[in-house]
Amino acid sequence: MYPNISGMNSIIFCCVGSTPGLGVIFCVRNCVITKRIGSQWMPTKVSGWERSLAHSQCAPRISIDYAVMEKTDRAAVVAGDFRWSDIGSWDALFDITPHDGSGNVVHGPAVTMDSSGCVLHSDGHLVATVGVKDMVIVSTSDAVMVVPRARAQEVKHLVEKLKAAKRPEATDHKRVHRPWGYYESIDMGERFQVKRIVVIPGGMLSLQKHRHRSEHWVVVRGTAEVTLGEQVRAVHENESIYIPIGSVHRMANKGKIPLELIEVQTGSYLGEDDIERIEDIYKRS
Repeated sequence: MYPNISGMNSIIFCCVGSTPGLGVIFCVRNCVITKRIGSQWMPTKVSGWERSLAHSQCAPRISIDYAVMEKTDRAAVVAGDFRWSDIGSWDALFDITPHDGSGNVVHGPAVTMDSSGCVLHSDGHLVATVGVKDMVIVSTSDAVMVVPRARAQEVKHLVEKLKAAKRPEATDHKRVHRPWGYYESIDMGERFQVKRIVVIPGGMLSLQKHRHRSEHWVVVRGTAEVTLGEQVRAVHENESIYIPIGSVHRMANKGKIPLELIEVQTGSYLGEDDIERIEDIYKRS
């Protein structure tokens, strides 16, 4: 996610419509969608839509059909005579993706033996199968899912069950995007957590402090401009800085390349809500 994307007028915002029975693709310039959705068509949802451009979880749960297309007088319709699938399930992905010699769809490291008609997807771990047929096997950094292809549409019910059980895997991805870049959890224990943090050029974290944890930052790529108390200093590759509990601090990337660092948190509580923001260019609370 990138800040100030409303200025990128050449970018096209595309969305698949939710009209039942129809495959509808909406294309609109980014400058139009940012100006029109909130101020003209949905004045009560302005703040939510603006925040959603930097953080999609803030977007209101309203279809683009209702929010935009039913209210605009600036739309044109063009028929498209081509094959279309909204890829609404893993089974649909199987239908449109090239298969290997055994009829499997494979993405990522996988080894199959006497297996056919399967969708195998891995973000890194090796997936190995023997005698498996017509299954969907998905392996990510924090979860493994196994489901018959014929029941792939039922995954949404599984997600609801995970949410009811308050499983973080249902709502929180290992890679969490923020307006300034993203972070992902590498390891976690009773009183520590290790994160990989990437800050885009021009990105800046909020000026903040923590009541229950200290942090140690090691820069592995780029240069970090670090504010710690009243001091501002540059931290270069293979250098580190310690952030004590309660210290006011901030990190920014004033360089031309992404800033990458490893953060080690230690303390009695490591939740994301232990952030007291003092100043934030993205206007988050």
